[in-house]
Amino acid sequence: MRHEHWMRHALDLALRGTGRVSPNPRVGCVIVHEGVAIAEGWHAVFGGMHAEVHALSSLASVPSDATLYVTLEPCSHHGKTPPCVNAIIASGIKHVVVGTIDPNPNVAGKGIDTLRAHGVQVTVGVLHDECQWINRAFIKHITSHLPYVILKVAQSLDGKIAAADGTSKWITSEASRRRVHELRAEVDAVLTGIGTVRADDPLFTVRDVEGRSPARIIVDAQCSLDPTSHLATTALEHPTFVCCDEAMIASHAAARLRDIGLVVLGAPSVQGRLDLRALFSTLGSEHQIASILVECGPRLATSLLHGHHVDELRLHIAPIILGAGFAWNDLPSMAPALAPRWNIVAQDHVGTDVHLTCVPVNA
Repeated sequence: MRHEHWMRHALDLALRGTGRVSPNPRVGCVIVHEGVAIAEGWHAVFGGMHAEVHALSSLASVPSDATLYVTLEPCSHHGKTPPCVNAIIASGIKHVVVGTIDPNPNVAGKGIDTLRAHGVQVTVGVLHDECQWINRAFIKHITSHLPYVILKVAQSLDGKIAAADGTSKWITSEASRRRVHELRAEVDAVLTGIGTVRADDPLFTVRDVEGRSPARIIVDAQCSLDPTSHLATTALEHPTFVCCDEAMIASHAAARLRDIGLVVLGAPSVQGRLDLRALFSTLGSEHQIASILVECGPRLATSLLHGHHVDELRLHIAPIILGAGFAWNDLPSMAPALAPRWNIVAQDHVGTDVHLTCVPVNA
């Protein structure tokens, strides 16, 4: 129980790096001596000091019988900063408690092995699931070079995202809309389809909450984005990608978008639709986008679900019934025994709405 208490404190510290450290992980660290926290640290910005070094740097000397708690295995390789294990060993600390092993192939147990080889006692797996959950995007990206994909849906009780005439403002409460801006501030990019851009002319920036705005990604096979749209006219302020059919890369339409500051990416088409896996591979490996929030219409949502690209579903359910209207996906009817299953990992009330966080069963 003592270990769990301090690891929870380290988890809280780790969250302070939200939206600032990607594609690196969020990491928190607390150093405890005789039941009292004497130093704490967290990874605050990409390329900056790691959590363990941040904590150690605040101490003139470290009692050898202190315990260092860290949510992720200390690194053992030279990246943008020196190995954290070196700083821990040099400090003289003899006990380190680790939340979870770092899946980065450059670490993956090597940090723990190095500490133990230098006489440091290492306890592993305290609040393992919680420590993995806060870095679920990092874990997927570092192991697959693909971004973690969150599909956000704002719907009525009867599963509609718009009324029969197409109107959709505002289904959910102001508090839910604020939560969406918080989500945007957490991810590397927001992705949508060209249909949503034409219908709503969105900005997809972060407003009314603290945090930086994400990159914007538009699935637009024919490079038909209106140069006067909000996304196009703000492309120099916020990185904006147009993802088109690879046959359009050399077109005048693509050149026109590049000229006003958009990045145009090509992907192969499969049965008339962009190959989303190929697109995500490019975004993850070449542009280091580790997490994507999808805000889109039924067509793109269906493609994402059909291709098993959704890692997390965020359902924002408003207490209204729209009746005839637009459902949020166009998947064909399936027998309950064959329908994809999801685990509800969190549920809470936000304003007048209910929010569900779901992940695929066996994910």
